[in-house]
Amino acid sequence: MTQPDHGGGGGRPVLIHDPSLRDGHHAVGHQLSREQLRAYASAADSAGIPVVEVGHGNGLGASSLQVGRARVSDDEMLSTVRESLVHSRMGVFMLPGWGAVRDLKRAIDHGVDLVRIGTHCTEGNLAERHLGFLREAGVDAHGVLLMSHMASPQRLAEECVRLVEYGATGVGILDSAGQYLPGDVAERIAAIRAAVTVPVMFHGHNNLGMAVANSVAAAEAGAGIIDACARGFGAGAGNTQIEVVVPVLERLGFRTGIDLYKLLDAADIAERELMDTPPTIDSIGIVSGLAGVFSGFKKRVLEISKREGVDPRDVFFELGRLQAVAGQEDLIIDVAQSLRAAGGAREGSRTRV
Repeated sequence: MTQPDHGGGGGRPVLIHDPSLRDGHHAVGHQLSREQLRAYASAADSAGIPVVEVGHGNGLGASSLQVGRARVSDDEMLSTVRESLVHSRMGVFMLPGWGAVRDLKRAIDHGVDLVRIGTHCTEGNLAERHLGFLREAGVDAHGVLLMSHMASPQRLAEECVRLVEYGATGVGILDSAGQYLPGDVAERIAAIRAAVTVPVMFHGHNNLGMAVANSVAAAEAGAGIIDACARGFGAGAGNTQIEVVVPVLERLGFRTGIDLYKLLDAADIAERELMDTPPTIDSIGIVSGLAGVFSGFKKRVLEISKREGVDPRDVFFELGRLQAVAGQEDLIIDVAQSLRAAGGAREGSRTRV
């Protein structure tokens, strides 16, 4: 069947990076099997998705009791997906502290094509050693900044310049809390584009239902790499939905090189094979986005709030006021207990919209 013309024949190319088999792991407790990895990787490759990222939700070396043990080891994940990709490049993600140079060496042995090193948005210096190692190894390496709403456009640009100096061949930002609106994204991408000459990426979350719109704003502001997942498969309210953002970008005149029908087939396979239900924007997801708090806190906030007898929405807004970041889960207990002692929400912890 001939596919419809979506208007992308002569426009600026945008590279789509698909972390469904990495970020999606958050939504299923890191329990994807080799068969599930193989099924989606093969479908994504057939659709012509340029980069397929695989791994534990928190990246290389992160499988642990603290953040969840994966059903399949890093080595098994990498070998399974590598064998399934004929055309697509294989990507991995690593957070310094969870992963180490030894994990990067193993990924290289498995034929990884692209490595992303992630840090908190103001701590790009933590990526220096790993980006330097990858540069010496001749591996395409990107430096990406998490919880990027916590820094100004200028500060993000400065951090990205530093990442390039360390050896990053691409840089970008993650809307880890799903807080951005399109104008926020455009301002930040424009600032980064003005500061570096390497490709710039954007990774959106859908807490406020803005992931596709934010990804379009990023592309229009000059981002050359857009992250998106099948059915939005990812933590909390999910990520930018790949089978939506690709045809939208094509209609706007961008070129992705992805086969629409095969992309839709891959998304159907993902919904059927990888997840119980696609991500949804629930009430807590909205609140965590408004508060600017990593949605991965959701389960702990709900558990602790119930135990302490406080409103989890108040806990999220207070965590946002305190600028809590991943790794500060112990702060949830302190906040909940303080709210209980105060008899409710602290002054200024609620947001009026």
